[in-house]
Amino acid sequence: TAMMGVLIAAAFQSGYRAKELVEAEGERYRALRTGTERMAREISNAFVSDHYDTRRYRDQNDRPTNFIGTRDRLLFSTMAHQRLYADAKESDQMVVEYFTKSVSAPGGQQQTNLMRREDSILDDRMDRGGTEDVLVEKVKRIDFAYWDSDKKDWVDEWDTRRIEKKSILPVRVRITISALDENGREARYVTQARIVLNTEIPRF
Repeated sequence: TAMMGVLIAAAFQSGYRAKELVEAEGERYRALRTGTERMAREISNAFVSDHYDTRRYRDQNDRPTNFIGTRDRLLFSTMAHQRLYADAKESDQMVVEYFTKSVSAPGGQQQTNLMRREDSILDDRMDRGGTEDVLVEKVKRIDFAYWDSDKKDWVDEWDTRRIEKKSILPVRVRITISALDENGREARYVTQARIVLNTEIPRF
């Protein structure tokens, strides 16, 4: 009887651990799905505008809207801003940046998080200001690729500060998040964002 009780207790304990593992993995996948969906929505609404104060800004190099992407970092202006308060002095425009950052986790171990920086005020410097938050915890890396319609291929960078790219954005952006799965193996989570307004808003 005592042995039977031990076996039953061990079975319950094993089942509880399995339940915890399944729930943790479910939460992990939800975080990844929510993060990629948010990125896709914000990137889909990316834009650049040639309508700016030429007395304040010299040219496309320092205008308040641009799209500057590399393999592991993306900085852009977008019309995806959602106002939390009805009387907030904010528009639908904002600057968003995605990148990874290594931080110290509990226990002294290092972990890499996917970060998101948002600035709801289009100002002089796109690469400064705003608020920074964790979008997805414990990733291995983030990879961006940009569809070049002329080359009919994916490219590793896109920069509208350059003359040849000043007036155009990529038609699509591929987002790949690499993270460890429940078995400790590296898995890739891939989605694409189609940019709706992929040509520059002209100056009138």
